[in-house]
Amino acid sequence: MAEYKLLLPSMGEGVMEATIISWMVNEGDVVKEDDSVVEIATDKVDSDVPTPVSGKIVKILKQKDEVAKIGEAIAILEIAGEGEAVAAQPQEAKSHQEVQSEIPAPAAADIQELEKPLSTATPTFSGDLYLSPLVKNIAQQENISETELQSIKGSGLEGRITKEDILAYVKNRGTAPAAAPVQPQKTAAAPAPAAVPVPVSEGDEIIQMDRVRKIIADAMVNSKRTAPHVTSFIETDVTNVVKWRAKNKGLFEKREGERLTFMPIFVRAVVKAIQDFPMINVSVDGDKIIKKKNINIGMATALPDGNLIVPVIKNADQLSLSGLAKAINDLAYRARNKKLRPEDTQGATYTISNVGSFGNLMGTPIIPQPQVAILAIGAIVKKPAILETPDGDVIAIRNLMFMSHSYDHRVVDGSLGGMMLKHVHDYLENWDLNTEI
Repeated sequence: MAEYKLLLPSMGEGVMEATIISWMVNEGDVVKEDDSVVEIATDKVDSDVPTPVSGKIVKILKQKDEVAKIGEAIAILEIAGEGEAVAAQPQEAKSHQEVQSEIPAPAAADIQELEKPLSTATPTFSGDLYLSPLVKNIAQQENISETELQSIKGSGLEGRITKEDILAYVKNRGTAPAAAPVQPQKTAAAPAPAAVPVPVSEGDEIIQMDRVRKIIADAMVNSKRTAPHVTSFIETDVTNVVKWRAKNKGLFEKREGERLTFMPIFVRAVVKAIQDFPMINVSVDGDKIIKKKNINIGMATALPDGNLIVPVIKNADQLSLSGLAKAINDLAYRARNKKLRPEDTQGATYTISNVGSFGNLMGTPIIPQPQVAILAIGAIVKKPAILETPDGDVIAIRNLMFMSHSYDHRVVDGSLGGMMLKHVHDYLENWDLNTEI
């Protein structure tokens, strides 16, 4: 018999480590090829890791809540054959430069852009120092300069700085020599406000945030700190949309075996509006604006545990209505069943949040960084409305819906943010009842 090392596989660009959530097998269990053996969590998404070979679990090397690095052995299997221990997925041991060279140029560029710092108020890092998004976020929040980062000895692959390395540095940072005082004429960055102790009364229940909720909390605070939010509102008559869906949903489900929701229609309208106003499809890097080539629509999705995740419809402008419906249904199903891959949550350039699915009329969503805008769609409600006809104004029962558009006022002024919203409104209000799907 031979031993086989099961390595933690690549989880997508920018993801260098994962936390073991739980093992689905025990030492001594026999597994078959492609059986899921362990559930892991990254700062992007939770997922299962299958074994590429059949064999017996001899030893589990990484226990629950321990962190494993990409390419690190997490278990040893006993497999048929003879010889030395064989490492699984040997190709994962490639250098960062080799991996990057195999990625198509546009995708690599998108990832580099997503990982760049977003504000001149936080430290900027050169391309010579590779940092994962999580480590970079911690460095920016703690105002750690690139010079300081270069002094940290990384314990990751090829000496990269891991989350544990930078947190240990932050913990011991106070014992380091004080930095030179800031010159009076220069304005120092405002320190983060100190946390105010919260009184706990008898009978109160203390609930520890889970890992995903902590990530969401940090991201929301970072976005509010980074981008000055402005929100515009509009009320839209979607009666034609409602009629069209009622007419086509049965035929579509019979033909494709898929549900036809309102979301593909909303995405189609947003994509058209982005094409009209491409400067809404941008990111900010210091004093530079990065205009995105691809239109990748994030779709905020509530999970059964109460948390939120945003799977991404890649190249939404290249999909038909039918293609959008299938992509949306697939991503929503996999999100709610913890089947998303890390790449499914990366690369969004604009996000839609359907608060109407909870019966809400409107909301003021927070922009997911590094995007500069997000659209919230409210519930569709029947209301009396005034219609203009050749014979004069009349009151009719119509299907109305509020939309709210939050945008980053650093680069999106009220004219651009408002006109973008108005175009989404126009595309929905003038929806062609003869549109094919």
